[in-house]
Amino acid sequence: MNTWTGFTTMARIEVVIDGEHVPTVRDLLLAAGAKGYTAIEGVSGFGHSGVHEGRLLFNDRNSLSLLISVVPIDRAEAIVAGIRQLLDDHHGVVLISETQVSRADYF
Repeated sequence: MNTWTGFTTMARIEVVIDGEHVPTVRDLLLAAGAKGYTAIEGVSGFGHSGVHEGRLLFNDRNSLSLLISVVPIDRAEAIVAGIRQLLDDHHGVVLISETQVSRADYF
């Protein structure tokens, strides 16, 4: 049930992945019907693979990137399935959550 008047519930997908895999994730998002995404390069953090510094060493493929997209909930499962398949062979993380948007026609 939507508790925010005038807002629509959608799925927010966040993917942290090596920069070299950004094109693959981007293509998965767009092929599954996402109308857009936001990419943040040079992400830093700590996890199973250890510490990752946010600075770029040589190019954007040698650092982590964060891709964020909002899609209708019925499209999220296909996107997440494709990303999980990629993560079977590469380190990274995918997060999905419900979010509220004011202009659903943008997504």
